[in-house]
Amino acid sequence: MSIQYILEIIGTFAFAISGALAVKDQKHQDWFGASFTAFISSIGGGTLRDILLGSYPLVWISDITIIYAIMAGILATFIFYKFLLRLRKTLFLFDTFGIALFTIIGTEKALHLGVRPEIAVIMGIFTATMGGVIRDMMTNEIPIIYRKEVYATACFAGACSYLLLDSVGAGRNVAFISASLVIIAIRILAVKYGWTVPRFFR
Repeated sequence: MSIQYILEIIGTFAFAISGALAVKDQKHQDWFGASFTAFISSIGGGTLRDILLGSYPLVWISDITIIYAIMAGILATFIFYKFLLRLRKTLFLFDTFGIALFTIIGTEKALHLGVRPEIAVIMGIFTATMGGVIRDMMTNEIPIIYRKEVYATACFAGACSYLLLDSVGAGRNVAFISASLVIIAIRILAVKYGWTVPRFFR
């Protein structure tokens, strides 16, 4: 079992927690709603990527450990709900770690399937962000990519960094870790200093 795989499972677990917590302000907070939202948050982006790329079976269908990680995240949210709400900064770090990891995993998988680098970048962004977008739509929230905070832009920068490092012959581990750190650094600095993407309409 590789370190990357372990980190992917941890990221899935963290996304499941964020999805389950997303229903806390909804009128109906039943187990099904929380579980379904957690499930979509965790696998939505990867599922969309695999469908668009024609990659079957879908990752979560071929690897039952992903389902177990989501179930563990749902159960942890139910048991430690109040404690988790006090750890919003920690959950932000988990979310940032998750999108960094999934951006690069999505970009790599697309490249391995033979698509152009430009498409691989898009697939990396989809992998990291679309689960959260679907989650926000389900809970009547403004999707995170439409908010002021830097989110998908950080994923874009990380995916491009990976392509650049890969093109100059950097080792796979070096490229993976370095590009992930680019995303993490941009997200943390953007929140700390209030960076936003320039407005399209002025």
